[in-house]
Amino acid sequence: MTDPTAIQPSELDQLPDRDPEETAEWQASLDAVTKAAGPHRAAYLMRRTLERAEGNGLALPKLLETDYVNTIPTSAEPVVDGDEEMERKITAWNRWNAAAMVTRGSKYGVGGHIATFASAAWLYETGFNHFFKGKEADGSGDQLYIQGHASPGIYARAFLDGRLSEQHLDRFRQESGGNGLPSYPHPRRLPWLWEFPTVSMGLGPLSAIYQARFNRYLTNRGIKDVSQSHVWAFLGDGEMDEPESTAALALASREGLDNLTFVINCNLQRLDGPVRANFKIVQELEAQFRGAGWNVVKTLWGTAWDELFRLDTTGALVRRLRQVPDAQVQTYQTRDAAYIRQDFFGSDPALVEMAKLLSDDKILECFHLSRGGHEARKVYAAYRAALAHKGAPTVILAQTVKGHTLGEGFASKNANHQMKKLTVDEFKKMRDVLELPISDSQFIDGQVPYGHPGADAPEVRYLQDRRAALGGPAPARRTHALAPLPAAPDKAFASFDKGSGSQNVATTMAFVRLVKDLVRDKETGRRWVPIVPDEARTFGMESLFPSLGIYSPKGQTYEPVDRDQLMYYKEAKDGQILNEGITEAGSMADFIAASTAYSTHGEAMIPFYIFYSMFGWQRTADQMWQLGDQLGRGFLVGATAGRTTLTGEGLQHADGHSPVIAATNPAALSYDPAFAYEIATIVKDGLRRMYGEAAPGEDQNVFYYLTVYNEPMPQPAKPAGLGIDEGILKGLYRFNTAESAGLSPVANAARIQLIGSGTAIHWTLKAQQLLAEEWGVAADVWSATSWTELRRDALEADAALLRGEERVPFVRQALHGAEGPVLAVSDYMRQVPDQIAQWVEQDYSSLGADGFGLSDTREAARRHFGVDAESIVVAALAQLARRGEVKASAVKEARERYGL
Repeated sequence: MTDPTAIQPSELDQLPDRDPEETAEWQASLDAVTKAAGPHRAAYLMRRTLERAEGNGLALPKLLETDYVNTIPTSAEPVVDGDEEMERKITAWNRWNAAAMVTRGSKYGVGGHIATFASAAWLYETGFNHFFKGKEADGSGDQLYIQGHASPGIYARAFLDGRLSEQHLDRFRQESGGNGLPSYPHPRRLPWLWEFPTVSMGLGPLSAIYQARFNRYLTNRGIKDVSQSHVWAFLGDGEMDEPESTAALALASREGLDNLTFVINCNLQRLDGPVRANFKIVQELEAQFRGAGWNVVKTLWGTAWDELFRLDTTGALVRRLRQVPDAQVQTYQTRDAAYIRQDFFGSDPALVEMAKLLSDDKILECFHLSRGGHEARKVYAAYRAALAHKGAPTVILAQTVKGHTLGEGFASKNANHQMKKLTVDEFKKMRDVLELPISDSQFIDGQVPYGHPGADAPEVRYLQDRRAALGGPAPARRTHALAPLPAAPDKAFASFDKGSGSQNVATTMAFVRLVKDLVRDKETGRRWVPIVPDEARTFGMESLFPSLGIYSPKGQTYEPVDRDQLMYYKEAKDGQILNEGITEAGSMADFIAASTAYSTHGEAMIPFYIFYSMFGWQRTADQMWQLGDQLGRGFLVGATAGRTTLTGEGLQHADGHSPVIAATNPAALSYDPAFAYEIATIVKDGLRRMYGEAAPGEDQNVFYYLTVYNEPMPQPAKPAGLGIDEGILKGLYRFNTAESAGLSPVANAARIQLIGSGTAIHWTLKAQQLLAEEWGVAADVWSATSWTELRRDALEADAALLRGEERVPFVRQALHGAEGPVLAVSDYMRQVPDQIAQWVEQDYSSLGADGFGLSDTREAARRHFGVDAESIVVAALAQLARRGEVKASAVKEARERYGL
């Protein structure tokens, strides 16, 4: 067994040493320093030597972790461009009102969070006062991803600058009556203020990276120059445990996104306790971000610590700070000076001597109050450094105390995330700490008052002047008065009405062909944003590579291996396709950024994201909810859809339930089209609704989910007659009758209505033929393009009836007068077609692919799930037999004939 303490071979052992004697001298020098001055001095010299080497351009591995001190020393901090005392007063008002709002709301039991903003106040206030560009300046302003639990502080600032009233604050988390404030950043609930929903942990940082990347995409493609926009993402140190938080760090570094800054509030606490009780989260994050290629700025200690660092002539203080685990730092926050002297300083003789020079007040000031994240100068210096750094994104690790200024009952307590209010006495102590002019008489009937210095007060004028200089209020969301995009030529859609003749075409291929035609349109073609997670060839999209190009900020720095082929792999700085590699989460973040560009940048973009249907809603449904909250628009396309169409791939690839999940999202219009002309009709109407002339009462802020299949099948011509397009868009229309299909059942034959969706329509059509030819049963076939839209329409009709309005659900209108029972068939679980069951007047039954998927041929899989044509025939006969319309023996005979 290898001795872990022994010196292990390294890559240097494989390199020839051209001067072993010189190498030995360097090693001897290091040994001598270690022996004479100690290992810490030797380590210090090595670090400085490596820094010099890096500064001289020598290719050496980067140091992933530095000492537990500020990156920017006090002596190097820039002068703050503003009135620090005035900003202190503004921040005090905002701290007060944030706590007051949550406390006043607690009497209604609606909850809220106080401690997060209390710790992060200066991280936000410094940005608002000096850095965050508003939407009213040139360009698009900055994009701010606000930490969800800090929302009370943002509302408090909006109250101070006159954008919110006391009545608004008093309706925090009480939205149903109007004029309420949502709990967290929810653009759909407060669309003039919030731009990005962030409270679903991990999605904020992931989206921020792809937003910064999409900003570069817009600039490089010549859509809009947004090079002056900066993305700021405010995160919690506990949030960084989410895999999504760090999933795209390498992308941000690889593409040099210096238009992006993460600000991580390191208050060392999760919801239940320390983030890294026995370790140090700041050091862990520093190593993680440095290793990913980010610029790291640590802002840990306030100016009170300067005296301690000056006294640290041996490095003992720095060593001790590096040793103490986070949970112990949290404990120091709550203990007296005697405890800190013994536990922190008593561990090293040099520190014992240092502590003798420090008063108890000084020790308490340092360990209880003085953190880098609580001082405007420290935060200002960090932000300036972030904006000055070029070639890589920056992360600022700002240490704070959770519950700062809220009193001893809050600060650094494990339970403070769940503590929703302060007592009157605690508020009075807070008032004194913040030096606010609020009298005891303003506490009426035990109710804490809101505080405001007056609309013309110096604090308010200063705040508003600072925001005016930076381009207007922030955060803010804008809905631009964009002209509707021109409609694409009808011929792009009409060509699908003719069908494919004798050629078999998968609906996936039909969709891709449609997109190829649409992106060629001179008016709107450049606004399409094709997004694919490394499966473009699976979906037949490789022909788009040379014509549209794959986006890369570096262009193509190599000669592609397939350069001599027609459909070669072409990357370009102005490429249109976002080929993200194997990351559905990253692709969804792309989609969200593109789908909301109409608001963020005033540019309507048309994203379509095509993916294995199984790896869409099941894997990234949380982001699709985020997309709905952010009011995104575009087309999600679940390819290789269905449980039985993807031959051989097996259980984890066989999607039988994505429409069920999609149905839970109110912003998703979910369609399962069977034929190419249905796809064309749906896409055409989607472009009209989301980007063109929406009808009165239509919500434009929706997105479409289309399932398409990889099974090549005949694509019929679009049926003639009125109401076909309406049926396609509303979810149901009659494709044919037994008679129009050329089938001649016997006179007075039993009749049944067969409804199929997606690829199941083809088995249904075969069953129609078998029923007529072998059993003398007449079957009409219907195409259900959207079970979900049918259900939503029916639910709206039910609600209208309760209001005294007469309204009949569309599904009932469509099926009115249809003879016989109804049998619905889907390649998804039965729960999908059963969404409409209660509104169908006829006897209703369904077939679907319930259970886990499996590897086999399509035919075998369909027989296994009982959804093939023969199984449909047996189910139809059984339904008719129960009604006495066919002999009961026919069911048994059919089972035996078909081997079921």
